[in-house]
Amino acid sequence: MDGGGRLDRSLTRSRPLGEGAGAPIDAPHRPRAASGHRRWRSERFARLSGRIFGGAFDRLAVRLFDRFAARGRMTLQWSLRIARLPPPGLGIGACVLLLAATLGYGAVTGGHVGAILDWCRGARDAAANAAGFRIAAISLTGSKEVSREEILTTAGVTGRASLLFLDADAARRRLLANPWIADAAVLKLYPDRLQITITERQAFALWQKDRRVSVIAADGTVLEPYVEQRYLSLPLVVGPGAQHEAKDFLAVVDRYADIRAVLRASILVSRRRWNLRLKNGIDVRLPESGVAAALARLVTLDRQKHLLSRDIVAVDLRLPDRVTVQLSDAAAKARQDALKAEEKKKKKGGEA
Repeated sequence: MDGGGRLDRSLTRSRPLGEGAGAPIDAPHRPRAASGHRRWRSERFARLSGRIFGGAFDRLAVRLFDRFAARGRMTLQWSLRIARLPPPGLGIGACVLLLAATLGYGAVTGGHVGAILDWCRGARDAAANAAGFRIAAISLTGSKEVSREEILTTAGVTGRASLLFLDADAARRRLLANPWIADAAVLKLYPDRLQITITERQAFALWQKDRRVSVIAADGTVLEPYVEQRYLSLPLVVGPGAQHEAKDFLAVVDRYADIRAVLRASILVSRRRWNLRLKNGIDVRLPESGVAAALARLVTLDRQKHLLSRDIVAVDLRLPDRVTVQLSDAAAKARQDALKAEEKKKKKGGEA
């Protein structure tokens, strides 16, 4: 009872069913999960309203209080969610990334990557040219077999290229891929000058392999897969590996002008030794070592006995202490007939 003679707590309000024995059946239900602080506030509000309005308004007051409390909690939860929203502009960025990914996928599947890269390079060079890095002067030295246009195209120097974005190392590597170019130097002189120096290989010999003849340099590099008219006077080497051994071997042959003048081809046999094919069809078989001594002996025999002018097929110089000569079929038959005739004469002379 309070001081005014009223009950301190309404008889119609009590705990929910099951909270204790003797609880009235019309007691309002409150969730078990409610905190003690909220329950205390609700009870205090009900007590205050009971004093003011009487017990008839207790239950209505509690329900209103709980409803306003629930709305407050919901408002707080939404406020926290809004506070955790992503920063402004994130959606636009995500859209841009999605669009870029879509365009990239289409470019790759459609085979347009090269065109896109070329366009980007062109835009980049255009900006550099506008800034004063246009290539205004090109100095090119050392080129004879390779044309100026071919060198500039290989190096990537075009009318739209800028000196600022020209990769000198990459240009040099592309130039060295040309078999005629043994060495190259690419120098950028800012703001607008380019200097290219070329060292070319020289045509050294003709190399025949598998019935195909190519022009080669002294180091064995194939310069041209076909033979132009101006290269027909070059010495001919034949056989696998001959392109790499030709320089040293021909240097020895060049010491003997008489042999060099009648030489048609040099044939590498089993990558070990050489045979000479002369213009009159005679084969000269050289040893694996002592090539210079064998050629000197051949020159002496030809000068003394006109060996290379005879009707022979081959001269074998592989043995250091002897020279073996193979006659042609006609010469062998004539020699055989001559021997038979001489033998008949001897027989007749013995009978007489």
